[in-house]
Amino acid sequence: MRSSNADRISRRSSSLGRSPRCQVQAAHIAKSLVSSYERGLGLIRETLDWLLGILGYPREAADALVFAHRLIFPDPLEDAASPLALTPEEQQDIDRACLATGLLAAEDMRAELIRQKKVEKAAAKRREAEELWERLKAAANAERRDLVADLPDFRSWALAVRVCEASVRAAADKPKNARELAALALLIAERVAEPEAFRSRLLGYCWAHIGNSRRVSEDYDGANEALARAWDLWHAGADSGLLPEWLMFTIEASLRRARRQFSEALSLLNQALESCGGIIKAACLIHLEREHVFDQMGNIKAALAALEEAAPYVEASGDPHLLFALRFKTANDLCQLECHAKAEALLPGIREMAIEQRNELNLIRVDWLQARVDAGRERTEEAVSGFQRVRGEFTARDLPYNAALASLDLAVLWLKAGRTREVGELALAMGWIFQAKKIDREALAALSVFCEAARQERATVELARHAIAEIEKIARSASPAL
Repeated sequence: MRSSNADRISRRSSSLGRSPRCQVQAAHIAKSLVSSYERGLGLIRETLDWLLGILGYPREAADALVFAHRLIFPDPLEDAASPLALTPEEQQDIDRACLATGLLAAEDMRAELIRQKKVEKAAAKRREAEELWERLKAAANAERRDLVADLPDFRSWALAVRVCEASVRAAADKPKNARELAALALLIAERVAEPEAFRSRLLGYCWAHIGNSRRVSEDYDGANEALARAWDLWHAGADSGLLPEWLMFTIEASLRRARRQFSEALSLLNQALESCGGIIKAACLIHLEREHVFDQMGNIKAALAALEEAAPYVEASGDPHLLFALRFKTANDLCQLECHAKAEALLPGIREMAIEQRNELNLIRVDWLQARVDAGRERTEEAVSGFQRVRGEFTARDLPYNAALASLDLAVLWLKAGRTREVGELALAMGWIFQAKKIDREALAALSVFCEAARQERATVELARHAIAEIEKIARSASPAL
């Protein structure tokens, strides 16, 4: 027994790459130490550290050994004179319980420290990515690609994710920029030097954003192909906790909504809610997308219910942009349900948020909503003035859908008042919309029928409302939720 242990240590020390002389000395000392220790002599801590170093183990191994030794062989209790003294068996049971508890506590602490360290490393990578993105943002698209190709610092998973986020934001009003940014994110991901299982998921994540950028450009077939590729790559990889699967589901749901595949969209959003783990911002976006689906379906009551479900998450997020979206959509849905008094009660707060955020377009939309409330509450003069103002603002900003809808809202009021001549003039003023490249043919067809009738003074309130319904349906499907 004694010689076999010493021989084992000798063999271990000889494999450490030391000089032959050191190996001989280490083997001799190791044999001597083991021999004396097996005879019952003590082993001081400094000697143990030295011995484990000879064997190639880290210093922490000595800490673990000492800790385990104290749990297995604790000092005897000094209570021999007590009538309550523990039997050896009772003390052994307690010692075993302490050992088990100590091991469990160590495992839990180790897992938590590992988690914290990963969180710290991810946060550092994201801060670094934010700085790199500022440099990319200031460059032209071709220069961005050159930076990624030439400089290793720009081949970061966190930067790829940050550029994906920029693509989503650009999707709201700049589809071309959204596509360029999604392509840039994919270029970065293709050059990331990370484990293959993670790279596969990162590539899938970026391909999903390629799909999202194609959707907002109304390239639905291309978006479908991109998302199929995204899911293939995603499932071929492994979860790292860094890339949110709920966003993958939400992106695909937006495509299904745009293609009017509403049941598929809602099913995907349910999966997104299940996989988001209660993350507040994720829940906000998912519930707001559900409202968008119901709104496009024409189920305004369900849309309003989705907003009510979103409300506590949006409030908890503290995100002013999400809060504005929640309040504005709620007031707009109330208007569609002809609950104009309830919608009006929300307007002062909505306007204040738009002013605080210094968003001119949102302020114009608030004015539009105010005009609709005025019309619903039969304040015709104020409504006419409001619609005239906002249609002029939308026209100046080259926003054909909004300009057409505001013009038709105005036409409804004038038709009710019998002012058919003004409606004919309004139809002529909408001529520029027919040359706009950003408006769908179906929407143009509905508008064309109304305008032709208006020029002949045969337009009716019903015809105007039909045109509004058709254009709103197309506009809702074209507008990005992500």
